[in-house]
Formats: sequence, structure tokens, C-alpha cells
Amino acid sequence: MEFQITGVLGFLIFIADIWAILNIVQSRETSATKLLWIVLILFLPLLGLLIWWFAGPRERG
Repeated sequence: MEFQITGVLGFLIFIADIWAILNIVQSRETSATKLLWIVLILFLPLLGLLIWWFAGPRERG
């Protein structure tokens, strides 16, 4: 049972990371900024996602 729960949570984090990376790529930030955010998310999947969610660039509009 524990394996199933951690597997589902891991999959959800993976999907959220892909979503975040797609948003980063489509943003208007500089290439260097995009690269830094993507590297953060790839090396620290959950923590990087949370940092990006709260501190990442926001679209103006």
C-alpha cells in the first residue's frame, strides 16, 4: 500500500514539474532566467516546484 501512495505522489509531482517547465519555457523571461528555474526544478523536483510557485515570475496583465 505504501508503494502505491508514494508512486501516486511521485507521479503527481512529475506532472506538476512538467507543467511548471512548460510555463517557464512559454514565459517572457530571459533565457538565462528560464534555464535557472528549469535546473532548480529538475534537481529539486518538489522543493524547486514550490519555490517557483511562490517566487517565480508572474505574468503581467
